[in-house]
Amino acid sequence: MSTEPAPLLALDLTGTFAFGLNGALTAVRAARLDVVGVVVLGMITALGGGVIRDVLIDSLPPATFLDWRYYTLAAAGGLIAFAVSRHLRRLEPAITVLDAVGLSTFAVIGASKALDAGLAVVPAMLLGVITAVGGGTIRDTLVGQIPTVLRTGLYAIPALVGAAVTVATTETGLYGLPATLGAAAVCFLIRMLGLHFGLNAPEPPETRPSGGGTRRRK
Repeated sequence: MSTEPAPLLALDLTGTFAFGLNGALTAVRAARLDVVGVVVLGMITALGGGVIRDVLIDSLPPATFLDWRYYTLAAAGGLIAFAVSRHLRRLEPAITVLDAVGLSTFAVIGASKALDAGLAVVPAMLLGVITAVGGGTIRDTLVGQIPTVLRTGLYAIPALVGAAVTVATTETGLYGLPATLGAAAVCFLIRMLGLHFGLNAPEPPETRPSGGGTRRRK
């Protein structure tokens, strides 16, 4: 069983369930899968980032395999997604919100665990991002899509901001439940605002054929 503080554990389990449900719903939307495929992809989304994190900080076996609550919640999210998949179109807003919840909680948890393992500031921030996007990246690869983190505006950036706030509050001695929830809220807010206003990370200038070469749009 996990020995992390109760607030962090609650946040971690919340993110696990949210990503399990969201990952399975996203898998249903991307490909026709049976119940096994839906649940497996939901669990990969929920657990993949945490497993990568624990392997990188040499925390073995990963927490996922030591606490039955993680894989149980991930599987439950996948089963719920399979049961409601016929209403997928109406669930689009919920999928978006669940994705933002999972992204926010995992960015904060990943950065916090990295600091606890003795990592420096920048590696801890990067590990927070990896925890947040790792599972979804594996899922998208398995269903033959370009990973969301590489094609969707303001996805990795909110995770990086949430991880940075976590690191900053920890390094200044302010870390606690309010700071944890605040860091997650900042990440969630940036992600949702980005979606609402259609904001994107900078993209390369568009190139289009022009005779024998390409011309950059100014």
